[in-house]
Amino acid sequence: MTQKDRQAVDLLNPQYYENRELSWLEFNQRVLEEAENPENPLFERLKFLSIVSSNLDEFFMVRVASLKEQVGAGYVKEDFAGFTPKEQLKAISARTHIMVEEQVQHFKRGILPQLRKKKIVFHSEPAKLTATQKSFVEQYFANALYPILTPMGVDSSRPFPLIMNKTLNIGVIVENKGKEEFATIQVPSIIDRLIKIPAAEGHYEFVYLEDIITEYIDRLFVGRKVLACGQYRITRNSDLLIDEEEAEDLLLEIEKSIQQRKWGQAIRLEVKKDIDQRIVDHLQKSLEIHRKDVYAIDGPLDFTFLMKFYGDECGAEMKYSDFTPCQPWELKEDIFAAIRERDLFLHHPFESFQPVVDFVKTAAEDPKVLAIKQTLYRVSGKSPIIQALARAAQSGKQVTVLVELKARFDEENNIQWARSLERAGCHVIY
Repeated sequence: MTQKDRQAVDLLNPQYYENRELSWLEFNQRVLEEAENPENPLFERLKFLSIVSSNLDEFFMVRVASLKEQVGAGYVKEDFAGFTPKEQLKAISARTHIMVEEQVQHFKRGILPQLRKKKIVFHSEPAKLTATQKSFVEQYFANALYPILTPMGVDSSRPFPLIMNKTLNIGVIVENKGKEEFATIQVPSIIDRLIKIPAAEGHYEFVYLEDIITEYIDRLFVGRKVLACGQYRITRNSDLLIDEEEAEDLLLEIEKSIQQRKWGQAIRLEVKKDIDQRIVDHLQKSLEIHRKDVYAIDGPLDFTFLMKFYGDECGAEMKYSDFTPCQPWELKEDIFAAIRERDLFLHHPFESFQPVVDFVKTAAEDPKVLAIKQTLYRVSGKSPIIQALARAAQSGKQVTVLVELKARFDEENNIQWARSLERAGCHVIY
């Protein structure tokens, strides 16, 4: 192409650009394709299915939520690809419905049959279990579930309750004195979604927690007739809208915003495909959900539970072997002597991150070190770096830490670490 040709190209032409949100959905499609790849070990494919769902959760809570806010504010400017916010939402809905259907069908037709061959069975109908298994499930409901389940009714004196973001729930239509009433039950998130039940030696069989509750739902509504019940899950707007320039205390502003997440506008409703339409109608009206934002799932809701199941003992032989990063030979002795001689470049995860941890620990304990300056973005639960920085400050060293409070969905964790460092004597910058 000549210089003249390049000058003739209209770089504002939408045909040269991909919409950011639709491009991201194609990235998530690649994750789904890894779940569908038979060359990956079976339990690794389960993990990829889980990642697809967790990715979509964040996508809806932030990106879709932002677009809905733009539509609500009357913003109609097109992006570089020529889409208005309303057009983006329409395209996102169409593409995501296709992706979710593909994900569910692969789980049912690709993953479950393969698990069954490995003597691992997920039961979705407790009524079809053996007598021994039924007895176990009934006892489990009576002893472990019944005491912690709390049905919440909705009528003229009881408003629609707060349904927590990303929780699994069961909507119920009951008959009370000839009238239909709506009630809802939150499936306990502190209990594993897959309940292991008795099985033959060498076999592993599980029942979905929500299906156990559904099987014995009548016992939660004594004196009322259960007409219908169905599982659902909502996703709320969780985007933090903070004016950093105007905020007097950024930490406090973010803390308040985190609390407001539970009240965010519902932007997606997932329901089991066999759910009674009366339940869907009631949820749509109460949550103010548009029809195109309802996703009917022909399988279990919320595949993120598979990430926890990935660690189950029954899958030990169906994963990639653990990867062990190499230890940089230059840093096996005196780390200060090594970096005094020349700069060193570490390539993670192929090289171990331990030298970085050792570097901070050594600096914290070395009497010749007078000051440490550190940037923190996302920090693990029991971070040795946090502990080393605290020890350094307590021993009299000047420790300055720049904390990124807005590391998405890690804000609360970062606030806790920031306060912990301040208590230890570190100078913390947000």
